[in-house]
Amino acid sequence: MNNPAHHWIRKLEQSRKPAYLTIPDLIEEDLASGRLRPRDRLPGLRDLADALCLNYTTVARGYAEARKRGLLDARAGSGTFVRGRTQTLPLAGGSSIEMSMNMPPEPPELAARLRASAANLLQNTDPYQLLRYQDFGGTAADRAAGIAWLRHRLPDCTDDTVLVCPGIHSALVALVSQLARPGDMLCLDSLAYPGIKAIASQLGVRLQALARDDEGPLPHAFEALCKVERPGGFYCNPTLQNPSTLTLSMQRREALADVALRYNVPIIEDEPYGMLPEDAPAALAALAPELTYHVTGLSKTLGAGLRVAYLKAPTARQTQRVAGALRATTVMPSPFTVLLATQWINDGTARDMLLSIRAEAGARQAIARQTLGDFAFDAHPHGFHLWLPIPSRCDWSASELALQLRTQGIGAVAGAAFSTDGNPPNALRLCLGGPQDREDCREALRRVADTLADPHHLHMPML
Repeated sequence: MNNPAHHWIRKLEQSRKPAYLTIPDLIEEDLASGRLRPRDRLPGLRDLADALCLNYTTVARGYAEARKRGLLDARAGSGTFVRGRTQTLPLAGGSSIEMSMNMPPEPPELAARLRASAANLLQNTDPYQLLRYQDFGGTAADRAAGIAWLRHRLPDCTDDTVLVCPGIHSALVALVSQLARPGDMLCLDSLAYPGIKAIASQLGVRLQALARDDEGPLPHAFEALCKVERPGGFYCNPTLQNPSTLTLSMQRREALADVALRYNVPIIEDEPYGMLPEDAPAALAALAPELTYHVTGLSKTLGAGLRVAYLKAPTARQTQRVAGALRATTVMPSPFTVLLATQWINDGTARDMLLSIRAEAGARQAIARQTLGDFAFDAHPHGFHLWLPIPSRCDWSASELALQLRTQGIGAVAGAAFSTDGNPPNALRLCLGGPQDREDCREALRRVADTLADPHHLHMPML
């Protein structure tokens, strides 16, 4: 049995689905997290059945279901290989519409301001400064800009507890490596950003899902876990959560922070979308400052390629420990990108762009409400993704629907990519920022609605 499937045994035991339906979910989840990659060879049926303590027929049905979803290829005499995502086909208009990567929309004025800012930097900056090693964690000027940005959410930031990082993902790698050793456990929501799953897998850290309700992770589930096993940390994406779009209420934040404080459990507060709502509740770092590592950045509020993040640690000493982990894994952020971010924060461009992106996201959410009117979904007026549960009346599983949409040139992500408890919801995440303009967005959503509404068998490819 190859390494990516080692964790399947526990997840099969926890799943409420039949094993033959859980196996394709696990393959899809491992593709999303990076444990499996296209062209990876999977174990033979008998080998996998023995390793998972399942009968041969169950595993054969599981592989057949995975092939039906387009996840596997079987080659006579060679074995079974991961197929991965299908090649997208162009839409009638001639291009694909990317709705699988969660990125902000791009207002027309952004390009002009980017050109002007880049030209100004190149004109007024010593070019060799851009080619040299930089102060780790950011220069004093870069940290000051980061503090100015963080203070929209954390008014009490100080210089000795803030680091400039090359993106939120790299900050999360450093934090997980500091808070949990291989074999240790982090707890989190039963729905979570796939990146944290990939990071934990790479570092050998176990993830333990907490039961949730409509308001997010349950505090009593968090406390029950703390009583029997102290987690290395509690990972939380509390504002416009990826994928569910949920923003934890102030009451739920206070209850979760209270458990963390009573059991001394560090909190990783991943808040890339925290600046999008105008009225987000107080950050966990404001409720439990002595335990919380707060991470935010510019890639989800200004542009996906602006890989600059700001990390606020509880103390100066802990800041330096995280700095050491960052130095070992990423060395430093791009000097040009950090200079651009600092200039934009200082001259007001970042704030102006945030307001433009918020307005554009609102316009696209209005299009979604109009176009998907027959289907209930979760979203925030200023967010740029939505969470679409597949109604029971529709003859689709989320993975099959995502595959079918890809054949139409529309990227979407099924719920299995976000599940941490082995019981993925039958839902899709759709990003409204990927389409280049509002008409592309409307066209993509119309195709989603039409595909949901049509009988399942009309969309299955002929073999």
